[in-house]
Amino acid sequence: MLETTQEVWMVKSMPELFALAQAMEQEAVAGYVALAARMLAENRPDIAVVFDRLVAEEEGHLDNIYRWRAESGGEIATIPVLAPEASFDDEGAGVVAPELLSAYRAFSMAVRNEERAFVFWTYVAAHAPSQYIQVAAERMAKEELGHVATLRRERRLAFHAGRKAAPKATQGDLPMLEARLAAHLGRIAAVPGVAPTEKLLALAGEARNRAAVMTASAFVGTPLFDNLPEPVSEQAVSLSEFLLDCYLDLAEREKVEQRRLRAQAFAGQLIACLQLLRALPIS
Repeated sequence: MLETTQEVWMVKSMPELFALAQAMEQEAVAGYVALAARMLAENRPDIAVVFDRLVAEEEGHLDNIYRWRAESGGEIATIPVLAPEASFDDEGAGVVAPELLSAYRAFSMAVRNEERAFVFWTYVAAHAPSQYIQVAAERMAKEELGHVATLRRERRLAFHAGRKAAPKATQGDLPMLEARLAAHLGRIAAVPGVAPTEKLLALAGEARNRAAVMTASAFVGTPLFDNLPEPVSEQAVSLSEFLLDCYLDLAEREKVEQRRLRAQAFAGQLIACLQLLRALPIS
């Protein structure tokens, strides 16, 4: 999870916010352009096409920022070098052997970058000096959540395209899976030296709360839940990944505004959970 405490990331104005958002998207575009060029040079046009699609996706995000900035007066400020939490990370794709790359791995990298951006903007909103900046940062976080949903769909398609056999499906319900996630988190928190115990227990509490809320008022339903791979629920990370996909899908399917916002809020909690779990030595 994001632990930035530097004063510089307390965005103080809309021009600063636009500058930060623009720099983040431009860095992502440059990163994917470089990866696409490398794949072409390494005779992997199949993967170059994936990175080209990611370039187009990021350029679309950048266009949205330009439009929003123009609507707000067009001002932009100068910002320092991006903090690590806000920077694009190619996760070694720029140096790894081309034969080890796949469409699934490329989309996975993109998903994680968008999730980090979501957490970053959530942090900016939480530390905003004014309600105006807070609302703007929350809008950026919501935009990133939409990008996460899009790229996770692409990743699922790439995953299934690369499989020779369909996964075994099991039945169950979301509250049951949330209870299982809470149990996983409690188990990890009890392992000596893993830490941070308090954060893990807080995440377990959120999982139990989500289960209780859904037991009282269920969502409309998602087809993803009907194709739950058997091993998914056996690990905290894979289970969190699956639950996040479910909530993102539910947020798109829900017609009732209150339930749609609830699904988005649950998705945000799962992204924060994944950020912490991925940093731990066990999960």
